[in-house]
Amino acid sequence: MDLLIPRSCVHCAQVVDGGPYQYLCSSCARQIHFCNPPACKTCGYPYFGSITSTHKCPHCAELDPVFENGKTLFLARGPGRSLLHSLKYHQGFYVLKDLARMLQEIPHFRAFLRGAILVPVPLHPTKIRERSFNQSECIAQTLLKNSEALAVQSILERQEFTDSQTQLDRQERLQNVKNAFALSTTARLMKNKHYIIVDDVFTTGSTLNACARTLRAAGITHLRAVAIGHG
Repeated sequence: MDLLIPRSCVHCAQVVDGGPYQYLCSSCARQIHFCNPPACKTCGYPYFGSITSTHKCPHCAELDPVFENGKTLFLARGPGRSLLHSLKYHQGFYVLKDLARMLQEIPHFRAFLRGAILVPVPLHPTKIRERSFNQSECIAQTLLKNSEALAVQSILERQEFTDSQTQLDRQERLQNVKNAFALSTTARLMKNKHYIIVDDVFTTGSTLNACARTLRAAGITHLRAVAIGHG
């Protein structure tokens, strides 16, 4: 099939030419900026240049995180942004194959997931009907299959239909998700286990923090967060 109908790059639309990924050409693959250490322990944004003193991350300085620490896989710009948009807005489930390949290349990210229960950020039922799937659930399942995480548990519900976070500033994002989440009535928590909340993109961290606040209130003591892209 690749000979008859060659795959095109999701970012530049050129033919995928034998690079490391199935849906990014080799040129675009080189533009993926992975969030390797040294990086912010809260949001995972990499520090550039020499680190000679305590560094305050400007991306989450106002967050006051409820979760212990967090990681992101790559910067959500250029080809990384295109991968996430293909999944989120175009039902591009095929890009999860490239995500799985990336996880094999970034051992510190896989190690962060070891022994944890993954909790995808939920969508409101109305949004599920519109989109037909939850991209955070798809990502969590991919993380599970390609790491030593224990399980995926959808134990959170979105109880309020909120505006898209995309066009909101930091304060608007915080207010938008302030009381948006609740614990599922069918949730069975193991409070001695490590839980990790999973989202597609970390921008201000307000969504992840709102989810974390709900889980903390339910008695979870070991709580972290991951996102694939950092916006």
